[in-house]
Amino acid sequence: MLTLSQRVTIPAQELEFQMIRASGPGGQHVNKTSTAIMLIFDVKHSPSLPEHYKSRILARAHPNLTPGGKIIIKAQQHRSQEMNRQDALSRLKAMIDAAMVVQKKRIATKPTRASQKRRLDSKKRQGQTKKLRQGKPGSYD
Repeated sequence: MLTLSQRVTIPAQELEFQMIRASGPGGQHVNKTSTAIMLIFDVKHSPSLPEHYKSRILARAHPNLTPGGKIIIKAQQHRSQEMNRQDALSRLKAMIDAAMVVQKKRIATKPTRASQKRRLDSKKRQGQTKKLRQGKPGSYD
């Protein structure tokens, strides 16, 4: 069971774990044991997730989210299967928590009178500099 908040939990029946062999170096041990974990969670068809959770998670672009609405997480950091299972669960929880964070709306502000004056003064200075650079053709022969 994965607890997301006081009201929202995901039961273990909705989480599918597949044991797979870890890739990378490790000698003979890695070739004969399945220590890596692949966690598959179907967001779209989950009865325990509220609709606003589903819509927020599915709206975000994430590499672990398939077009069919499933989250697939592969955990192979640790040498034991149980530690990889815990790692996959914590990454799933972090992904769902990140999707539920509401961005603070930006309130547009007017530029101050002093900043407007500074901008216009710098434009006038730049114009004066360009005017000084203009010379009459043939005057320096």
